[in-house]
This record gives sequence, C-alpha cells and structure tokens, in this order.
Amino acid sequence: MCPAANHLAVEHMLSAYHPSGEDGVDTSLYILPEMWSTGFVTSPCGVAEEHGESLAWMQRMAREHRAAFAGSVAVCEGGAYYNRLYFVTPDGAVTHYDKRHLFTYGGEQRNYTPGSDRTIVEWGGVRFCLQICYDLRFPCFSRNVPQTLSGKSAVPSYDCLLYVANWPSSRRRVWDILLQARAIENQCYVIGVNRVGSDDACQYDGGTAVIDAYGKTVIQAQDNTQEIISCRLDMEKLQAFRKKFPVLQDAD
Repeated sequence: MCPAANHLAVEHMLSAYHPSGEDGVDTSLYILPEMWSTGFVTSPCGVAEEHGESLAWMQRMAREHRAAFAGSVAVCEGGAYYNRLYFVTPDGAVTHYDKRHLFTYGGEQRNYTPGSDRTIVEWGGVRFCLQICYDLRFPCFSRNVPQTLSGKSAVPSYDCLLYVANWPSSRRRVWDILLQARAIENQCYVIGVNRVGSDDACQYDGGTAVIDAYGKTVIQAQDNTQEIISCRLDMEKLQAFRKKFPVLQDAD
C-alpha cells in the first residue's frame, strides 16, 4: 500500500523493458492498473493522495520515457475522495476521468464521489475513452455514439476504450467476455489492464489484454505475472473495417 514502493517497482520494470518493437516504433503509452500506487482501497482516509505525489511521478516518467502514462489513483480534493484515472503526456499535460460507476458490492460508494462525465483524450492519432473497472459492466455509458465534426459525416467518438482495473479472479470470465463485447459493439480497440496479486478481500490473476474491433485478442499478458506487454494499434485496419461495415451509423 506504499506509493513510494510501487513507484520504485514500476521504475524497475521500465528499466528492464526494451520499448522498441519490431517495427522500430517506441512505446508511446504506458498503462497502469486501477489504484496502482496503493491497491484498491474502499476506506481512502489517510491513503488517498492530497498533494499529487503519484501524479508528479507519472509526469516525471512521461517526460523521461517520452511517452504518455495512464493509471488510476485514489485522491482527495476539496474534502471529497475520487477514484481518478490520470492520462499524462510528456509535456506534463494532464487529463483525468473520475470513476462514474462506484462498486457498491465492495462498498466503494460509501466514501468516494462518482464522476459525471466521460473523458476522451487523443494521443498518437488515437482517441481513447477513459474507463475504470466496474464501468465495464455498463455499456450505455461507454457507447461509441457517432459525432459530426467540422461539417463532415458522422464519425465514432473514440477509437479505443481503455479500462484500468482491480478485477478479481473469481469473476475473471466476466472480464474476458465483457472486454470482447465492448470491442465488438463499439467497433473499437479495447485495452484492459488488470492487476495481479492479492489483498485482504480478493485474488487477482490479471487478464490484461488488447482486443480488436472483431473481438479478437491482439495480445494478452500471462496470468499471475507482473510484466509489460506491447502492441501497435492498427488505425488503418480499424478505419477500413468501420467503412466496410458501418454498424455504428445505425445505432440508437
């Protein structure tokens, strides 16, 4: 539960990782799980960050690695607690999304304030819709509704759903199925980044994966293993599929 220790652990993983892929393109986005600096906490008093220590660390990592960093942190702001997903770019700019659907079954709603709006951020030519864990169960909130931009024909509002999570192994099958469903119904990539390990309440076996718009797994991490995996989001392939099979234009 010590943020400093988790900061250091991630730094060690990054130092051992060689980011250049086969196509010679460096990693442009690193994604960490939900509440990555502490583990999932439903009683945030004394744990939630008030001074942005983990955010400052993410900004430093983004600058040093010349890549964006994303991950959720428990924060205290104005006397209220939020499960906040930060998206940080190398220039220090910060976009955030506050978790909309709090996990009532686990008591998250007792202390946290829910967010109200979706957040979409563009990076590297990809529009990411930021989501956290339990949001995965609510397809209406993540619906990829076409929007008209600059007088052009309607286009989907995002290209990739990004979920960070503390999703327990007891419900792992649900995680796998819903990631695929969100990708298929929204004609987008889905990135799901889940923790491994355990806490007093649950075991977590991972299931981190990238799913394409066909519902196929592009890449998946090994279960019960802390590791960095990477892949390239093929935007040309995605756009071609949307043009050939424009199901989103018929959405309610």
